[in-house]
Amino acid sequence: MSNKPVMSPNGINHLAIATSDMKKVLQYFNQVLGMPLASLYWMHGVENTVHGFLVLNETSLLAFVANDQIKSQVDIGVTHSGNPGDPCAGGTMQHLAFNVDRHEDLLAVRDRIRANGIHCVGPMDHGLMQSIYFAGPDGMTLEVAYLSGEDPAKWIDPEVVKMLNISDEELDQLKKPAPFVQPAEPVPNPSLKTANEEYRMVYPQETYELMVNTPDDVLAELTKDNIPPTETDGPKAPPTVEDLQKLQA
Repeated sequence: MSNKPVMSPNGINHLAIATSDMKKVLQYFNQVLGMPLASLYWMHGVENTVHGFLVLNETSLLAFVANDQIKSQVDIGVTHSGNPGDPCAGGTMQHLAFNVDRHEDLLAVRDRIRANGIHCVGPMDHGLMQSIYFAGPDGMTLEVAYLSGEDPAKWIDPEVVKMLNISDEELDQLKKPAPFVQPAEPVPNPSLKTANEEYRMVYPQETYELMVNTPDDVLAELTKDNIPPTETDGPKAPPTVEDLQKLQA
């Protein structure tokens, strides 16, 4: 086994979804899909916000974020798709698909969903995978699927590639991403002037500038949290601009 760092993600650590009702959503996935609670605590450094995690497997979790500002405002075609094929705003989750390993598992999950009085459609055979579909809290469109063993490369449709104006060279690059050689020294954040403007997190400008300019080890220490005590006085206050400025001094 190589000791070299892996230069691309190797799976899902957790999916974080906003919810208007933390208790309801935890109970839904616990009862309907059998996901045990992993953790439930005040979200690190975020005022009056709760973070809840459910277990998918040994390395993957399903997470939810809740606070008083998150409302159940479903606008089909914009915020939510309503089904696995309809549109919603770019960057939002069109639908969420969970994995099982076998057809028998898919049927067992389907029966569990229906036994809870929830409509579940499928299985549907998509060639590359087989899937079932159903709805969840806050207007979520949900799927459970397993890969059928088909070669994924068979499902790169030349007509779609041409329609998207992807050249042969670009297609080859998509199939085989360019390797990355990690430098001996850590790569610093790009300067505010040279960073790609399209990909910026949304924070107040002063806070954002301090965050991206603060050394990694200093920021890690500032945001470090501890295991919640048995009794708590409430959420830990988020780092302030003043906190960052003090560390920069």
